[in-house]
Amino acid sequence: MKKGTEKLTKRMMAALAAGLIFGIAMIALRETLNGNGHAEVWNVLNKVLFADISAEGNEHAIGLFYIIGQLFVRALQLVIVPMVFTSIVLAMIRIKDASKLGRISRRTVGYFLLTTVIAILLASIVGMGAYNAGLFNQSSAAAIDSAQGTEAANPLMIIINAVPNNLASAFTNNGGVLAIVVTAIMCGLAVNKLRDKVTALPKLCEEVSDIITVVLTFIVNRLGPVAIFCLISRTCASYGISYLKPAMAYVLLTVALLLVVLLFGYGLFVRITTGVKASVFQKHIAKVALFGFSTSSSAATLPLNMKTATEELGVPSEIASFVLPLGMTVNMDGTAIMQVIATLFIAGVSGYHITMPTLILIGLLAIVASVGTPAAPGAGAVILFTILSGVGINNDMALMTYSLILAINRPIEMLVTSLNVVSDTACAMAVAKNENCLDTAALMDEREMPAAQTHEPK
Repeated sequence: MKKGTEKLTKRMMAALAAGLIFGIAMIALRETLNGNGHAEVWNVLNKVLFADISAEGNEHAIGLFYIIGQLFVRALQLVIVPMVFTSIVLAMIRIKDASKLGRISRRTVGYFLLTTVIAILLASIVGMGAYNAGLFNQSSAAAIDSAQGTEAANPLMIIINAVPNNLASAFTNNGGVLAIVVTAIMCGLAVNKLRDKVTALPKLCEEVSDIITVVLTFIVNRLGPVAIFCLISRTCASYGISYLKPAMAYVLLTVALLLVVLLFGYGLFVRITTGVKASVFQKHIAKVALFGFSTSSSAATLPLNMKTATEELGVPSEIASFVLPLGMTVNMDGTAIMQVIATLFIAGVSGYHITMPTLILIGLLAIVASVGTPAAPGAGAVILFTILSGVGINNDMALMTYSLILAINRPIEMLVTSLNVVSDTACAMAVAKNENCLDTAALMDEREMPAAQTHEPK
């Protein structure tokens, strides 16, 4: 898995670099041709390679790069509804094991929700600060589709539309993601309640989820690099290099926030909830975070995380065996942070106005979307499309900026995985402390131990 991830990362980065180089070359060619009175030559080249063939006046254009990019985006859109539905239904079904643990299950879910909400609040504050400061703006965005809004006339319509009045229509509308999420939660809870009386639907969801994972892996691994080259090249050629400047702000801001939460946030959380020193927790959890970063997979990190939690951090095996696997499925703090900032980044670049009701909706969608993120390559960035659809950020520039995130997000997703697995362990320690079974003696370093314990008797 590690080799496959490294190979995909290299291909994505190579496609991004090649697209930038080719796109910049096209910018130079455009300026040269237009400056020397050969604008018609550029117009012909633009119609063959970059033109939006769906736009008025381009009925006879070829738009090769546009077609390839749109095929890639549409292929991703194709799996959005079944991916969200099956992932959330399966997540809700898996919580049935929590009934055996009673009080532990409620505390586990409570801590998961607490850390995710705090992560989203931090991301919203930092992201809106950058959005309001204009770090995500670029000059050409307004000319593309600034007239499109992100809300209905009355924001409270979001509540009504969350419950679909027709199941078929809900499953055929990529823009009605919130309705899919609500439907999936209700279905998952019903199956959870019925337990063994329902066997076909869970099996069907698992099989569909497996199919989606294979399809998504093929789309991202095989088509992704080519599509990213075309999308980035077209972006540069059509809108200029100024479009890419906000991307640097997005990357630096997201990485900085993720590192702050990883290095300080969870240590503080453990200190408050368990009394264990942050430095002690960080010392033992460091290898888990590094392993999660290198593999970019919470599933691959689970065995090491279990071993570290039980043998080094004092968490009983009966708690670790429940909290950590469940957290791998539903506790995605890093994913939620990335999705909130990425949504605000895309909104700023593509000319959308974000209001407080929209920001609240983004946060709510980030919570449920992070819970429904499956273990597939690039799934966090793919699920991001559900948030964009849910708030109506869907113009041409938004789709192109979204494709840019698919290209540059791999290093960020590796760091996101580190946050996800560390958060699981921190919550497991908090639950164990609440149950009065956290082995704090195992966490005492030698400097804190009494002299009788640190020296041989004379």
